[in-house]
Amino acid sequence: MFSTKHTIIALVADKPGVLNRVASLFRRRSFNIESLAVGHAEQGGISRMTIVVDGTSATVEQLRKQLDKVTEVIRVSDITQENTVDRELALVKIKATSQTRSEIIQIVDIFRANIVDVSPDSLIVEVTGDEEKIESLFNLLRGFGIKEIARTGRLAMTRGM
Repeated sequence: MFSTKHTIIALVADKPGVLNRVASLFRRRSFNIESLAVGHAEQGGISRMTIVVDGTSATVEQLRKQLDKVTEVIRVSDITQENTVDRELALVKIKATSQTRSEIIQIVDIFRANIVDVSPDSLIVEVTGDEEKIESLFNLLRGFGIKEIARTGRLAMTRGM
């Protein structure tokens, strides 16, 4: 069996300490969380966690079952094999001079990203898309000098119903 990235969705009670209990479960099982995004769900009092972990299908299934036993967890799904829409949001601060600014703007336009802040020596770019798109933009912008990066991690939702 080989290891792959799995996307797990957990609906949990929106209470203090739930995130810590879920993260501790992964730590105890020696799983590294690749990304974790948490926010309010469509129903009040419920939060939606999107967790990306690397592991075999069998070990991730065992982890999913363990998560299901946490009292505050309402529902857990591994949506790795599902037809999904995946997105990330990233902000990147790039060194920019008057000579490089127009070239950076052209690259940003190609990726349908937005410039959200301009200062005399830098630009902040906002980009949304899948991991590959964001990494491709970062690779092109590295030549100008990246000062800072902030990423949300993967958000995912199954298509249809």
